[in-house]
Amino acid sequence: MAEHDNGYKRLFSHPEMVADLLRGFVREDWVRDLDFSTLEKVSPGFITPELGSRESDVVWRLRWGRDRWIYVYLLIEFQSTVDPFMALRVLVYVGLLYQRLIQERQLPESGRLPPVLPLVLYNGNAPWGAALEVSELIEEIPGGLERYRPQLRHCLLDESRIADSELESLRNLVAALFRLEKGHSPGDLQRVLAAVGDWLNEPELVELKRSFVAWLLRVLLPARVPGLKLPEMEDLQEVRSMLAERVLDWTEQWKQEGLEEGRKEGRQEGRQEGLQEGRQEGRQQGLESVRQVLLEDLGRRFGPLPEAVRRRVGGIESFEDLTRLSLRIGAASSLADLDLA
Repeated sequence: MAEHDNGYKRLFSHPEMVADLLRGFVREDWVRDLDFSTLEKVSPGFITPELGSRESDVVWRLRWGRDRWIYVYLLIEFQSTVDPFMALRVLVYVGLLYQRLIQERQLPESGRLPPVLPLVLYNGNAPWGAALEVSELIEEIPGGLERYRPQLRHCLLDESRIADSELESLRNLVAALFRLEKGHSPGDLQRVLAAVGDWLNEPELVELKRSFVAWLLRVLLPARVPGLKLPEMEDLQEVRSMLAERVLDWTEQWKQEGLEEGRKEGRQEGRQEGLQEGRQEGRQQGLESVRQVLLEDLGRRFGPLPEAVRRRVGGIESFEDLTRLSLRIGAASSLADLDLA
């Protein structure tokens, strides 16, 4: 839980991620008037004599409007389990943020409090069933007392409820993050990482690229393959090469986990047969995933591929040969250098 939260905090400490989050997933009219070039990270520590130190996950501010400058504060909470009182937590955080703005004299010229978007990112498996409005948590008493209930609604992004087709259609770093978390095979991860590598192929984005690598190595892959020992890496291409090298073991593990329930229900003689079939099918799926990623890399490097090249790659039956070929692409100037022309 803590590792997941820290990984998300690091990723969303980059303005590019916050901008893509708002552009891609907060589909409201006011977002069109945000000036994303003014994104500024705000210290999230809220300290009060009564409550001590409280820290939300990430807070940013940016300007809104064409003819006036109004700050919009983004309060972002990351959750992987359903918290039935999240609406109350959000209310407390927003109140502490407002209190600090007053104390530090950071209010707009109008003297009124700036608007806040409380945004909760949730990536758990169970549907989010907790209240989005804090007033829904308070018991009602008839006769007029209900008018004094506090009201504050937060914006919820439930990753598992966003359609895969919607994510795939977006050229968006946050959509890529969600796709990686929802990926069902090493091939799925390879394809998303190839796109992310292209999008982050700029010198000024090197730190964001490193944050993606750190999240992959410390959060995503350990969760998918427990016990997997991962070397220290800083480049997405290194991660992709590592996945290609280990795709067989990973695919077999996922396949065996998927067959586990069937093996429990089947007869003894069917268990061994199912296991062998799973291994064979896992190997073929793994090979096909690596071939597909390799062809995509070749296409990006050299343009549309002749059918003969596709047949040559399709005929390679060794993970080692596919991996060696993948690692040679970056230094090759033509398909002939790879003995594919």
